[in-house]
Amino acid sequence: MNTANPVEELNARIVSHVTQIYPDWNPEELSLRLIDCMGLNEHCCEPKQRKNHWDEKDIAVITYANTFLQENEAPLKTFYRFLSEYLKESISIVHILPFFPFSSDDGFAVIDYTRVNDSHGDWDDIEQIASEFKLMSDLVINHCSSRSRWFEQFKAGQEPGNKYFFCASPQDDLSAVVRPRTSPLLREVSTPEGNTCVWCTFSHDQVDLDFSNPDVLLEFVKIIRFYLERGVKIFRLDAIAFLWKEIGTTCINLPQTHELVRLLRTLIQHHTGDAIIVTETNLPNRENLTYFGNANEAHIIYNFSLPPLLLNTLVTGSSRHLKTWLMSMPPAMMGTAYLNFIASHDGIGLRPAEGLLNEAEIAALVAAMASFGGHISWRTLDNGGKKPYEINITLYDALKGTVSSGADQWQQQRFICAHAIMLALEGLPAFYIHSLLGTENDVEKLKNTGNNRAINRHNWQMNELEKLLATDSHHAKILNELKRLIGIRRKQPAFHPNATQFTLQLGDGICAFWRQNLTRDQSIFAINNITDKEQQIFLADINLIVTDKWMDLISGDEITENQTLLTLKPYQTVWLTNKWYPDSHF
Repeated sequence: MNTANPVEELNARIVSHVTQIYPDWNPEELSLRLIDCMGLNEHCCEPKQRKNHWDEKDIAVITYANTFLQENEAPLKTFYRFLSEYLKESISIVHILPFFPFSSDDGFAVIDYTRVNDSHGDWDDIEQIASEFKLMSDLVINHCSSRSRWFEQFKAGQEPGNKYFFCASPQDDLSAVVRPRTSPLLREVSTPEGNTCVWCTFSHDQVDLDFSNPDVLLEFVKIIRFYLERGVKIFRLDAIAFLWKEIGTTCINLPQTHELVRLLRTLIQHHTGDAIIVTETNLPNRENLTYFGNANEAHIIYNFSLPPLLLNTLVTGSSRHLKTWLMSMPPAMMGTAYLNFIASHDGIGLRPAEGLLNEAEIAALVAAMASFGGHISWRTLDNGGKKPYEINITLYDALKGTVSSGADQWQQQRFICAHAIMLALEGLPAFYIHSLLGTENDVEKLKNTGNNRAINRHNWQMNELEKLLATDSHHAKILNELKRLIGIRRKQPAFHPNATQFTLQLGDGICAFWRQNLTRDQSIFAINNITDKEQQIFLADINLIVTDKWMDLISGDEITENQTLLTLKPYQTVWLTNKWYPDSHF
């Protein structure tokens, strides 16, 4: 019989982590401090390994706290009303982007990690949402605002903030540092000890924290516990790849960063057994995959290559690169999963397309998006040159046409097709709120802010939106059709995030793959016409088992006994299955 003290076992695991991260510190002492900060002396659960904390019913929505505005009402209350009225039966996970007091970057320059921005609402509003949905919150862990209390202490030479920020010298060898921005890396600051330069990966208002000081780690462990106690179940580790810095290196994806993710997972899971870590690493595909570790780092990683590849597929009418990538992706181990998304608050990242699309193809994609009203954000290379980093455009406008022909009449069909593909792929689907609503480019907000990303961060007046959703506007049509597809997906075990997936070869004009549930009694062939032309495929090519009956879950049409061909209209999707459930089609 195992009579080991769970806290003693936990202590041994934490000691192993901190020994690798902080070899010059007393690992036993630091481990005990971490356990105390997390409150694990009073409550310590043993997480189940390789357990999936999700199934086919889990669908996420991503939004800012103030996306919906109503006069004389806190935006978080307005958002809760929108969830309750329009998404209650469709969404299980709610990711609210940083809802804390901030100074820039729409929340990602956090002033105070423990307060809700007064203009959004309060913790009661957050906890109300957390009581009915799985709440996902950002842990903006790489940097904080230059207006934060910690940085004010740094500038004044006061503890503890005077030791919380990473500093470097312009004379240091910084040539290998990977940058996601074009702004200068270092910011000169006056302190009582003289001028010094702090490290700013993203902007001079976002000052990087120094995790080589374990006191910074302890501060964030306290913050994590605070969030858990207010109902947060899923932690999105923002910009985590840049966390650990060493002069003379790339300062990205360093071993200490991966070990810190493993440590945070250990602490979080022993506090709340079903809590989840998601790593936000907008990087080339191979680097992104490393954050699964050995199923001991992130529970979930973003499928960052999916947005640019799927966009390229639908605007070129060729699925070749998307299929090549799908075939190269390893199945997620049990207890881990991919987060599938095709639009976000940032834009469509191009770094994850590197090595998957060539430079000419990326240039053609960028040019097409510019013709549809998009803008391009750039990053600085180590040779001083610049390279497109991100396309800033709403997904609805990004899909208004093709590379060869420009805007056309297939915008809505192409847009729905994109989401039908996302819904059927291995992993958990996540909808950016503006995709659910078919929001168009916010040119006015872009002009007012000068921030390229503002084009895809529209603020809806709730009364205006409600009027549109009560008509036959494209916003209403898109929301209703996406909710219908979500409703179908949530009933199919073969769409479990970890169900088997194989890519089918049916020509470049078709993107198709086969899913089978874990008990192998349901198969679904997800077949998508990704062109503006009618496509026909031979049913023999997808090898339907002739003794089974097959039906398209989306249309309700059955495959007849003597049928040999399947004809798909432009951008049509079919989900052929041999087993359907009551009310699957509605």
